[in-house]
Amino acid sequence: MGIGKLKEVDIRELWKHEQYDFSDWLSKKDNIENLNEILGLTLVDISKETYVGAYRCDLFAKDETTGTKVIIENQLEISNHDHLGKIITYASGLDAKVVVWIVKEAREEHRSAIEWLNNNTNNKVGFFLIEIHAYKIGDSDPAPMFQIVEQPNDFIKNNKSVSKDESMNKSQSQRLEFWNQFNDVVIERGKPFNVRKATTDHWYDVAIGRSDAHISITLVNRDSLIGVALYMPDNKDLYDKVVQKKEIIEDELGFNLSWERLDNYKASQIIYRIDGLNFDNHENYNSLMNQVIDKIIKMRDVFRKYI
Repeated sequence: MGIGKLKEVDIRELWKHEQYDFSDWLSKKDNIENLNEILGLTLVDISKETYVGAYRCDLFAKDETTGTKVIIENQLEISNHDHLGKIITYASGLDAKVVVWIVKEAREEHRSAIEWLNNNTNNKVGFFLIEIHAYKIGDSDPAPMFQIVEQPNDFIKNNKSVSKDESMNKSQSQRLEFWNQFNDVVIERGKPFNVRKATTDHWYDVAIGRSDAHISITLVNRDSLIGVALYMPDNKDLYDKVVQKKEIIEDELGFNLSWERLDNYKASQIIYRIDGLNFDNHENYNSLMNQVIDKIIKMRDVFRKYI
């Protein structure tokens, strides 16, 4: 079997214009999925050329499960001060919490600037500096590749938001450790869903293809359990629609769920609870995490047909 040589292609041969060609290409579903993988997000509602005063942001989107606003600024050339100023202007004008700057080549001073922003802004805002490259082997089609240059430093940001109370520090640290290990297991299983960044939160959300519902994993250490739920933040009509198919859904799933309309709250959930969580004993973590992943995959595939 012959082995080819990887050759880099000038990205200007693929996209002549960053605004009309590259932004249009990136906004397509299959291509934005590649970006989602490295951002740890699920971007939806993607708008091209959103105006901020007299300026236009290349792409504006939101994360499906959290509603976080995201801006993407594309620059098919070496990074410059003009675009650095633009991303800050767009983030401010659109109240974005994730800023993605894609360039052909990142100058060292701009790497340092993005690193500084990540280290000195609060834990709710994150900046990504990403280079876009393209490669081919022989006469093959060119294959684009995103390469992260700078990204939010979750370790620093998580520590900024931790309470001075030691018991709270311990609890948050244990959740962060759980989610980091959980992400490792998801990756080992071929990433059946997008990996989210590990945080100190007690929840972890998985997109299912619509903005008014998602799969939510919750850690309840005091009750020694993990919940896996179809979570509907504010849509009782959707819950009422789904509950009509309760028997069919549980038959397809092969297990029973707890159906909780939660009339005194905006949210509703349909949840499966897994016993055995103990932050002080990690012996069963791998087993628990695989059970959670199995339930997510099954619930996502079944519920998608009925919502």
